[in-house]
Amino acid sequence: MTDLIVPAAEREAPAFEEIVRLMLVELGENPERDGLVKTPERVEKSMRWLTRGYAMSVAEVIGDAVFEEDHHNMVIVKDIEMYSMCEHHMLPFFGKVHIAYIPDGKIVGLSKLPRVVEVFARRLQVQERLTEQVASAIMDVLRPQGVGVVIEAAHLCMMMRGVEKQNSKTVTSAMKGIFREDLRTRDEFLRLVTGGSLV
Repeated sequence: MTDLIVPAAEREAPAFEEIVRLMLVELGENPERDGLVKTPERVEKSMRWLTRGYAMSVAEVIGDAVFEEDHHNMVIVKDIEMYSMCEHHMLPFFGKVHIAYIPDGKIVGLSKLPRVVEVFARRLQVQERLTEQVASAIMDVLRPQGVGVVIEAAHLCMMMRGVEKQNSKTVTSAMKGIFREDLRTRDEFLRLVTGGSLV
């Protein structure tokens, strides 16, 4: 018989706050001391906020903000602030997202593109998957001629632990449609958002 994943509400497991208390004890702290008494409650609220993307969907955040429009030139929204949590160490990574698409009869309200980023960034993530998810979501919703997404981010799992390199930056890209097929289109996008090309 195949093992099934039991929903959290049906599992007999310690409450979130109790798990945080146990973590504090394992770290050698006293969860009853003045500064830590409310820490389990705060951590639960914080983690649920930081991972609220699990309760969001692309359809929900875009709503009815897709419009018929005869525009066939590149649309770019750049320098979108992004904050996410690395799924390997549960430490933050943060940076900027640059999105471009070339419409094919439909455009989307510009404020909706940062909201699409939030849907996927506010989950436990890896940057590579996040980049692909944002690009794929825009392709699915708009069916444009193409989509390009570039993310530049700093990862605290590299800065605070492990190699402890403070100035490193990770750059990932996802190209769909004409952005993948046409070198000139891709280079124009990369030049406009990064000042050069990604090799």
